[in-house]
Amino acid sequence: MPDQAQWTQVVEQAVRAPSIHNTQPWTFIASGDRLEVRRDTSRALPAVDPTGRQQVLSCGVAVQFAVMALRASGFTTELDLLPEPADPEHLATVRVVGQAEPSASDVRLAAAIHSRHTDRAPFLAEPLPAGLVDQLQAEAGQDGVWLKPITRVEEEAAVAVLLDQGEQQELRDPAYLAELQAWTRADLDAPDGVPVAALPREGRATNAPVRDFAGGGGPHDAPATPADDDPPPPVEHPSVVLLGTAADDRAAWVRAGTALGRLLLSITDAGLAASPLTQALDQGWVRNRLTARLDLVGHPQMMLRLGRPSGTQVTTARRPVAEVLHVA
Repeated sequence: MPDQAQWTQVVEQAVRAPSIHNTQPWTFIASGDRLEVRRDTSRALPAVDPTGRQQVLSCGVAVQFAVMALRASGFTTELDLLPEPADPEHLATVRVVGQAEPSASDVRLAAAIHSRHTDRAPFLAEPLPAGLVDQLQAEAGQDGVWLKPITRVEEEAAVAVLLDQGEQQELRDPAYLAELQAWTRADLDAPDGVPVAALPREGRATNAPVRDFAGGGGPHDAPATPADDDPPPPVEHPSVVLLGTAADDRAAWVRAGTALGRLLLSITDAGLAASPLTQALDQGWVRNRLTARLDLVGHPQMMLRLGRPSGTQVTTARRPVAEVLHVA
């Protein structure tokens, strides 16, 4: 079974998981052959994530990163979701059940943990690699999660409208704006929150706008006014995919997170990047409207824009492992 040093290395990789507003809402307890993953409610986001759904999903990504780290180290694992019904913040237990030679895929995906990053900058104008969406759909299915690419013109239009409507309503909420400001960081080395350096510096024409972390103000929301004879700006057209589940309970949220973790490592391994489009999922009314407009059978849990990065990658810092890992 892993010793204390190995558990520390596993959690060092698990905490590289992305989380809503980079809140890193997790704690870990390592004991013998098992690693417990818990949600840290002290880092809740009551305005943007009142049910805790997105933080639970974030913890699910950390679970998947821990599993991949263990597999690449030669351990086989089993996963128990919500093992204590009376303790809903105990989201999962990863148990080591044996040892096996890691596959080449396991090693590549574990290596992708360190190069994965959330990229909010424009993507290059090129399609996803052939067969990648089919691969991602098959991988998501292993966690009981469906993946829907948004490809039809009417679907793209509906998504663009709902992204805008969801965000505009949030920008009128003082509590949301205060929360956004509280988790935006000027210091790139801050251990949590979203660094300003990782945000787009100016507005752009796109069918999938990223979240406005300036709260409706700031220089990146006010591009220069074009001259009358300037050509129209290019429109970014990233690929957009939607992850969803049949149920909409805590177990489904964790499963959506593990599937998201698998997806993020697969696209990183393919040289791609992603960023979330959760403005269409934060609020119940817009999430329900998205379900209706896209004729979904099930519950949308995460929307992502995917593409090939166009510039310098900005990674965000993480809290020290000593703050989040307890070894029993």
